[in-house]
Amino acid sequence: MTQKVKTALVFGLLNFGGLYLGALSTTPGVSSDWYINLNQATWTPPGFVFGLAWTSIMICFTAYMMLLWQEVSMRGQVKKLFLLSWVLNVLWNPVFFAMHQTSLALFIITGLLILLMIMAVLYLKLLGLKTLLIAPYILWLVIATSLNAYIVFQNP
Repeated sequence: MTQKVKTALVFGLLNFGGLYLGALSTTPGVSSDWYINLNQATWTPPGFVFGLAWTSIMICFTAYMMLLWQEVSMRGQVKKLFLLSWVLNVLWNPVFFAMHQTSLALFIITGLLILLMIMAVLYLKLLGLKTLLIAPYILWLVIATSLNAYIVFQNP
């Protein structure tokens, strides 16, 4: 097995493991009375879109991280940024769906969005057009952040 394949497997396991951990809070949360009764944005996608989107996003993000990991001199920085993004991503779900702390969740998801934008800019010169692999994650987070913000500001 090549080093690239091993790296892709590790980042893939971490990314999809994070999705699994998030789903532990999300799955019961989406069907809860609390969530169903929230005043939600009209642009909220149907539930099945979330699973498709996150699967695609994590495939692209895994490839992005694999490419960054090849730059040995940056591994320390890359590891720290990835771990912070992973923690923020996993943390959002229980804060929003289990704890119902929508404002704190908005803070978390905004931090994650800013972190990923920083990563995209920081490594643009290194990766060039391959930076587009992080674009689906950023675009989805813009949508998710707007949905979270709508809930914060439209639910007393």
